[in-house]
Amino acid sequence: MRNVELLLPAGNIEKLKYAVKYGADAVYLGVVDFSLRAMRKGEIITLENLKSAVDLAHNLGAKAYLTLNIFAFNSDIRHLEECMEIIKDANPDAILVSDFGILRLLRKYMPDTDIHVSTQTNILNYECVKFWQDMGATRVVLARELSIPEIAEIKRQVPNMEVECFVHGSQCVSFSGRCLLSDYMTNGERKANSGNCSQPCRWSYKLVEETRPGQYYEINQNERGSHILSPKDLCLVKHLKEMIDAGVDSFKVEGRTKSLYYVSAVAKTYRQAIDEILQNPDADMEKYFIELKKVGNRGYTTGFALGDNNSESYSYDISKGLAGADFLFEFKGHAKHSGAVCHSELVSESEKQTLNQVQGDSLFFFVKIKNKVYLNDEVEIITPSEQFVTKIVEIVDEKGENLDLANTNADVYLRFDKSPVDWEVALARTVGVKEHVC
Repeated sequence: MRNVELLLPAGNIEKLKYAVKYGADAVYLGVVDFSLRAMRKGEIITLENLKSAVDLAHNLGAKAYLTLNIFAFNSDIRHLEECMEIIKDANPDAILVSDFGILRLLRKYMPDTDIHVSTQTNILNYECVKFWQDMGATRVVLARELSIPEIAEIKRQVPNMEVECFVHGSQCVSFSGRCLLSDYMTNGERKANSGNCSQPCRWSYKLVEETRPGQYYEINQNERGSHILSPKDLCLVKHLKEMIDAGVDSFKVEGRTKSLYYVSAVAKTYRQAIDEILQNPDADMEKYFIELKKVGNRGYTTGFALGDNNSESYSYDISKGLAGADFLFEFKGHAKHSGAVCHSELVSESEKQTLNQVQGDSLFFFVKIKNKVYLNDEVEIITPSEQFVTKIVEIVDEKGENLDLANTNADVYLRFDKSPVDWEVALARTVGVKEHVC
């Protein structure tokens, strides 16, 4: 079988690093004003650090695609033209667009840069793909509303055009994401197609019937109302072989606003699944589906991929994604004993190698707690190369005092009965899968 690309979101610099470390071949990233996601946390990617973000991806061996996929007004075009030299200097591997005006500017200022056409343009047929090819595009991101056989037909008709498809993540209730609900319901303060959607499709609604002025009769599913517009999350890990056979060149994961844990765990799972499928086309993907239950989701659906999207594809009870495993902590440094933390950026390579060889009783890890943990808790640690269950055998605070509990947001030292080797990008979560969703 041929190789395919795994494409992950880079919502900030840290997520970019973890996405690539955990298996992404490429990342897509946006900057304020020109992207359909407004980032708010972490070291946000801006025009000022765009070049360093792209360089980081390249230095880690991955490609970086810049999203300039807003629907642009005159003011946006003027602003973008002012920024073109910065974007050109950043040298992304490709630029994602949905607007003809932006495409024209790119052809003027960056004629040699690959153009990828956004799913916002709702590409549903091969003639549309041929049109974009005539316009100079090298890749199209197909609409989520297509089935796998329809994708295969497009690839047969236009074999020399790269095809990118979403395989995992949140879905929009509107056709190819072009929605005005947020604009209307926030009086224009949260514009969906300017990267600031308030997600009214995730709100809980109650239906009412007006029988006479001032009197209403509630028609609601339960006492909480009904999430009548909220789709389940897409998960096509069980159908990777069919998509590869259909000619998909890039598997795209949604989630620039998702957590560091989400990006890492999903990247690791799809990396392993793709690699196994390429080695053994008959491999069973069920174990990877179970792994994906451990990250936040609203229940999973195959959407339109199998040609049978229906009412079961909607999440009527929940709007916020619930994870089958809780993210417990991330690793920030390690030390031979508590109180002598060694952060990776402060020690030499030889010192890191020496510390990485130290195991068990003598090694503490400096961690940031995301959900509280107790002494003697069993936790599952994941790294790009490891996944195992271990026990917390000691908790020490920054004053050197032993604790029985580490609370959320605390910075503490932990010691385990088995330690990760690739600790610098290690994450920890609860063991097993809680079956409250999925």
